[in-house]
Amino acid sequence: MSWTQRTWWCLALTLSAAVGCSTFQAAETGTKKEIRDDNRVGSREDGGVRKRMMVLPFLDSSDVRGQDLRDDARAEFIRGINRTGAIVAVDSKDLKVDFTKNIKNGEYDMTAIAKPAGQLGVQAVLEGKLIDINVKRSADPVGIFRQVKTKFEAQARVRIFTARSGREIFNTVKTVTLEEANVRVAERVDSDRFLTNNPELVRKLVEEAFLDFTPQIVAALDKMSWEGRIAMVNGDRIFLNVGKISGLQIGDILKVSEDGDEIYDPQTGNYIGKTPGRMKGTLEVVSYFGQDGAISIIHSGSGFRESDRVELY
Repeated sequence: MSWTQRTWWCLALTLSAAVGCSTFQAAETGTKKEIRDDNRVGSREDGGVRKRMMVLPFLDSSDVRGQDLRDDARAEFIRGINRTGAIVAVDSKDLKVDFTKNIKNGEYDMTAIAKPAGQLGVQAVLEGKLIDINVKRSADPVGIFRQVKTKFEAQARVRIFTARSGREIFNTVKTVTLEEANVRVAERVDSDRFLTNNPELVRKLVEEAFLDFTPQIVAALDKMSWEGRIAMVNGDRIFLNVGKISGLQIGDILKVSEDGDEIYDPQTGNYIGKTPGRMKGTLEVVSYFGQDGAISIIHSGSGFRESDRVELY
């Protein structure tokens, strides 16, 4: 049984215990999970290096649910992404930045966030938003002992933008549904009260809703090119903001280029993109430092500066 299957069976047992408040024991139980995706945007190609993705604080369409619910879900989501070994997911708080001031109409302003995020050494920025949580119960119309079906539903959305240009590359709404069926004395359930009285169930449901995005996120970032930045130049040693965790190997050769020019449409003023930067030379990775940094030496070229872009040669 896979990790995801084990998790959902544990959640199913939790749900059965939570809703079975009657003094009568359930005669039969069945649990079914359903996920619906609504994709809103019309292997690893680079030899094992991992893209860095910054995860912003999760948003919520409701101002009633607590911040702790979103924070717990985001922490578990980041751990789940990092367990794949394909992406280095970074909490924006760990980078000592606060982008909550860039929220407009309940969403992050990625135009304002993309460029400073790229300067922090990430290739992508992720916004997660909890849209809705509800519980619904239906029962047979007559009889004391009725077949009762309880449906738990969480709806979440994830958007991903490239840090270099702010272009949206992923926008999907996911609805995760868990159904539980029992025969018991029919009882009415107030959805809001039930959710309030079962915070652990709600927390687990929200965590699973976001974790189910993992394979799609990995696939979306596979299509992006990998890059890092020069963090510091100290004589003949060049310090990089990417290292062992990001997948660099001792002996890797990296090409270095400066940032290209930003091009805007002369009529509309809209941002079009960046021109390819001038190539300056190459570096060879010789050792690691810090949590995820690397030390390199000049292999060819000259004129290297902080914030220059590095890519696998």
